[in-house]
Amino acid sequence: MSRLRVINLGLPKSGTTTLARALKIAGLKTADYRIRRRQTQNADLHGAFVGKLMYDGYFHTGDPLALMDEFDAFTEVNVLREGLSLWPQTDWGLIAAIRKHHPGAKFLLSHRDPKAISDSMLRWSNLGAERLPQNAIPGLPRGYGETGHERVQWIAAHHAHMRKLFEGEDVFLEYDVADKSAPQKIGAFLGIELKWWGRANRSPKRKRNTDGPEAA
Repeated sequence: MSRLRVINLGLPKSGTTTLARALKIAGLKTADYRIRRRQTQNADLHGAFVGKLMYDGYFHTGDPLALMDEFDAFTEVNVLREGLSLWPQTDWGLIAAIRKHHPGAKFLLSHRDPKAISDSMLRWSNLGAERLPQNAIPGLPRGYGETGHERVQWIAAHHAHMRKLFEGEDVFLEYDVADKSAPQKIGAFLGIELKWWGRANRSPKRKRNTDGPEAA
C-alpha cells in the first residue's frame, strides 16, 4: 500500500493551522508553512519554508516532496515573505508531480466563505493591506488585492480552479472549516481518526474601515 501523504491546497486564513494541529494530534508528522527546529534533526530544514522546499525538490529532482521525506502532511504550502512569493497550491505541474511520485497522496481544500477569508487576511499582520497587493501572485497580479472585492474574487476563483482540476477524483476532498462535520469527513477521507478539532491561529479583531479601499 502506498504511503499516505496529505497536501492541503487551501489559501492562507482558511483554517490551515487548525488542520495542522488536528493532523499532528492524529499522529501525522505535519509541516505547516515553515519547518521548526523541534520538528527535525535535519539542520538543513530548520526554518525553511514548505513552499520553497517543494519548489527546490520539484525543479532539482522532479519530486516536490523529496526534501521533506520525513513529513506526512503539508497544511499551508504558500510563502509570501522574505522576497518570496510561492504558491504551490496553484501550480498544476507541481501538483501533478506529487501525484506521479506519491500515488498514495491525498489532497484537501480547506475553505470557508471567501469574504470571511478575505476579512481574516486583512486582519492578519500586513497580509491583506500590503503583502498581497505588493507582490505578484497567481491569479492576483501585483497591484491587486488591496480591496475586499479583489481578494474575494481571487479566493473564489482559486476554489473553483481546484474543483475543476480534481473534478470526479477520489483523491480530493474540499471541506468548509465551519462545517461541524468537517473532522469526520476528513478522517473518513484519510482513513484516520481526528481526535481534536477547534479553531487555532485566530486573526485579531479589527475595526472595519468604511472610508478606505476596503470599503470597495
